[in-house]
Amino acid sequence: MYCLGIEGTAEKLGIGIVSSEGAVLANVTEYQPLTRGIHPREAAQHHAEKMRSCIKAATKEAGMGLRETGLVAFSQGPGLGPCLRVAAVSARTIALRYGLPIIGVNHCIAHVEGGRLFTKGEDPLTLYVSGGNTQVIAYADGRYRVFGETLDIAVGNCLDQFARGADLKVPGGPIVEQLAAQGDYFPLPYVVKGMDLSFSGLLTAALEATKGHRIEDVCRSLQETAFSMLVEVTERALAQTRKKEVMLVGGVGVNRRLQEMLASMADEHGVRLLLPPREVMGDNGVMIAWLGLLMHNAGMRQRLEETAVRQRYRTDEVEVLWR
Repeated sequence: MYCLGIEGTAEKLGIGIVSSEGAVLANVTEYQPLTRGIHPREAAQHHAEKMRSCIKAATKEAGMGLRETGLVAFSQGPGLGPCLRVAAVSARTIALRYGLPIIGVNHCIAHVEGGRLFTKGEDPLTLYVSGGNTQVIAYADGRYRVFGETLDIAVGNCLDQFARGADLKVPGGPIVEQLAAQGDYFPLPYVVKGMDLSFSGLLTAALEATKGHRIEDVCRSLQETAFSMLVEVTERALAQTRKKEVMLVGGVGVNRRLQEMLASMADEHGVRLLLPPREVMGDNGVMIAWLGLLMHNAGMRQRLEETAVRQRYRTDEVEVLWR
């Protein structure tokens, strides 16, 4: 069996086609050009305009028609409402036209299962870091549990807002990483509350620091502080869960410095660090298709009326029947 996956939670539109054996037949991604951040309505319009051509490119790459896929999956949430609706309507249209079963999947869990597919991970503790989400996730007692998360903005959003406020390029992660390599560290607010994190105060302090420090030094300090917070919470979750693997997923996961810091922590504890290929760290249709297959093959089904988008779809709401 094959599955067509549609990812559309934010500025990226992804179409993937995957087999039940985990073979990737197609992976097509279109990015909405960003200058000052994501505008939900404009991003949704971009997805609507590019959906047909992306699906056509994916089916051509896979060498099959839509009817042959057998299943259609889409990102049901969490995410930006207008973008999610474009993905959901497109998936419903395909399902109705070709008589295919349809299943909406949780975007955060799709990152975890996609990561496991590409790294061959067995049961990792996952640090999921992106523009919209920051969570430490592990499987326990039939669900993916959140062992720590942001209390306000995601780490990727923190980097993006800093870049906009400092008149740097958007998205902020790559330019902050580049400038940080040339800077020196100075202390900024470090906010870890139990197992959770807060980045809003760090963002405010970093923007204020640009008035009296070199931008390279501020980037270095912002990056080191934010990533140290992430690694601390991940390390504590590792002690609680006693997992033998740590996996890094999400768009911010491509940052080399974060990978280095997480690798050092994993080495100290004698666990494996799992890093998916760079091209599938961020949002993609392959992870949606793969999770759709896992859910469908485990007997999970959705009626059309159950495919409404869920902007605040929690990771720990999903009953995991495929593990």
